[in-house]
Amino acid sequence: MAVPAAGVAIATGAISLDHARAEAARLGPVVGFLAAVLVLAHFCDVEGLFQACGAWMARWARGRPVRLLTAVFALASAITAVLSLDATIVLLTPVVFATAARTGVRPKPHVYACTHLSNTASLLLPVSNLTNLLAFAASGLSFTRFAALMALPWLVAIGAEYLVFRRFFARDLTAAAPGAEDTGPAPGLPLFALVTVGCTLAGFVVASVFGVEPAWVAAAGALVLAGRALVRRKATPLTVVRAAAPAFLAFVLALGIVVRAVVDNGLSDVLGRALPGGTGLPALLGIAALAAVLANLINNLPAVLVLLPLAAPAGAGAVLAVLLGVNIGPNLTYAGSLATLLWRRIVHQHEHGVDLGEFTRLGLLAVPSSLAVAVVALWGSLQVL
Repeated sequence: MAVPAAGVAIATGAISLDHARAEAARLGPVVGFLAAVLVLAHFCDVEGLFQACGAWMARWARGRPVRLLTAVFALASAITAVLSLDATIVLLTPVVFATAARTGVRPKPHVYACTHLSNTASLLLPVSNLTNLLAFAASGLSFTRFAALMALPWLVAIGAEYLVFRRFFARDLTAAAPGAEDTGPAPGLPLFALVTVGCTLAGFVVASVFGVEPAWVAAAGALVLAGRALVRRKATPLTVVRAAAPAFLAFVLALGIVVRAVVDNGLSDVLGRALPGGTGLPALLGIAALAAVLANLINNLPAVLVLLPLAAPAGAGAVLAVLLGVNIGPNLTYAGSLATLLWRRIVHQHEHGVDLGEFTRLGLLAVPSSLAVAVVALWGSLQVL
């Protein structure tokens, strides 16, 4: 739907061809990075990384639901931060289903944790989320400074989510579901994949120092893992292309053009009057709250595209407050982020129901608390760093 909508916007003059080209050029590096990370995450799965994660969770939990929830929080947070939220949704969620079944615990708290952490735990690095890449480009920060400023908000937001989950799912976490505590044999650790991911992360830091786009580093890591799979005949060129999700990449570009058309035709003026000014704590709280509300109304990707140009003149603090809102806020509704919509589809494929009322009640508890503490942590980090 987004691609023809972009065509209509250009054809009707809602956005000029020059503006559309400029928007596509601005989003080009972001889309290139997204493609590379999707390929990187896919071939980490081919190497057995996520199966190893599932085996570790099963051995560590040994049928105890609280321990499994802790393991899911730890792994989902790390995977989201390093391999982006798409890896947590698409690759880790099925592993969590399988692990819960093997260890005999109720899957609901652990599966819900995947979707919440795919949003909340994507705050740490510029490469953790598509919204982060956009905010990173608008903030003017280096890779390491971005991570340093977001480290404390990332930690306290995840901590708040964990406390809410322990309380909300107390009944599920105190009773094991019928099933054997079969952890199965431990698969070998995929060292090649781990080393490649580690080198890619180090490459992001080095590239930032020299002003190199992170897309080139991600592409190098993806090329290494995809090339290994091709040589070992575990993949074909068509597999690599499919892993990059070209239809989704076209969607992102087209959505950027549509949002730019809406912004050019008056939305920026309306939001510009509503967006708080400055970078004091009350202003940051207001910016994050507005971003969270907008993310749930129009989805977080359009929301960040709309808000970043308005927040950027106020400085990096305002940009990062927008990011807190559009990353944590989507846990309130299904429509808040593409990741949540994708998670819902995967859950239904595993014949596990998702109750809208329960999902919303959990969001009403988790989003305000985690967003508030994250904004306060961001404000403190800005004062110190």
